[in-house]
Amino acid sequence: MVSPARAAAFETVFRVFEQDAYADRALRTAVASLDQRDRAFAQRLAYGTIQRVRTLDYAIEQLGRRPVRKLDPPVRAALRLGAYELGFMQTPRHAAVNEAVELVRTAKLERAVAFTNAVLRRVADGIGTLLESLPEGALKHSYPDWVEEVWTRDFGREQALALMRAQNEAPETVVRLIRGEIEGEPTDIPGAYRVARVDEGALAEGRIWPQSRGSQLAGLVVGARTGERTLDLCAAPGGKATMLAGDVTAVDKHPGRARELEENAARLGAANVSVVCADALELPPELRDYDRALVDAPCSGLGVLASRPDLRWRAEPLPELQLALMGAAVDRVRTGGTIVYSVCTLNADENEAIIDASGLAPEPLGEEWPQIAHPKRPEFLLTRPDLHGTSGFFIARLRV
Repeated sequence: MVSPARAAAFETVFRVFEQDAYADRALRTAVASLDQRDRAFAQRLAYGTIQRVRTLDYAIEQLGRRPVRKLDPPVRAALRLGAYELGFMQTPRHAAVNEAVELVRTAKLERAVAFTNAVLRRVADGIGTLLESLPEGALKHSYPDWVEEVWTRDFGREQALALMRAQNEAPETVVRLIRGEIEGEPTDIPGAYRVARVDEGALAEGRIWPQSRGSQLAGLVVGARTGERTLDLCAAPGGKATMLAGDVTAVDKHPGRARELEENAARLGAANVSVVCADALELPPELRDYDRALVDAPCSGLGVLASRPDLRWRAEPLPELQLALMGAAVDRVRTGGTIVYSVCTLNADENEAIIDASGLAPEPLGEEWPQIAHPKRPEFLLTRPDLHGTSGFFIARLRV
């Protein structure tokens, strides 16, 4: 019989790669009936398998001598899970092999049981040596080649490798304290606390909000004050919008996300936040003459790959959209106002290049936050997983 945690991990991996589901949503459904311990194991196994899938597929093909793409989808998912346990966890050999075999049997593919058993035994024999023999790079650390190429171009070879290693590690868990007290470690970002786990009770009561240090920094940099009006163009789920003082207009074009944004603002006591469901590029004409704007733009997400294991396989740069959003913000902010541009990516094409193309003058953020100033362009901020231990965020503040 398959353990409940492995069954949940199998369902998650299957849905991500065979049905294009998002990992966090697929996992949430799969573990709904499990206790906390099984949920944690299922997440570790599923997320690790999704994250390392390129390396795992290479090992299965080299040692199992069968193209992964030609396998039945349930067999493919079971082999990936088994290979991950054998290569990256301390699961005993017999347990990893037997559980994967049972997953195939449960999927009613009896004809593939012997095959799965044989392939995973060969993987068990050779995966350690194979992993050690791989040269440093995208295959060894399980990234698309283009990500390695972008990071090598922007940061150099050694720092690109450091970024790949860092974003294969479990990210820190950080929350923003809204009110009350918290059991956690204060960090270098005011109001941000590192915790062992998110207190679900405190979250439900609106006393905390899960939010990385990099994300919280972006909200702080806006500098919104009482008596001012701020426009947040891409606001859902509301972490940054609910940090801002004054009158805040929070925009999201998806009705479901806009409703979630309203609910989150109410839970966190952010009565100053008004939600508008609209396309940021086609705003109602009355939304204008703001003192400040926040453009937390959609991006490739190359700074948050540690917490979103499937993102590396679906990420794409979005410079045209980002530049259009900057233009929309310029149109709605008064002369002399400021725009904060933030993205959770580590890609100069979506970062420095967007600011340069906007034609706006950046304010010297590096003087305010010297410890996280961009190494090449100190007027910008750049948090990096390999250097700062948090998610990767690029942040610029610009004068209109």
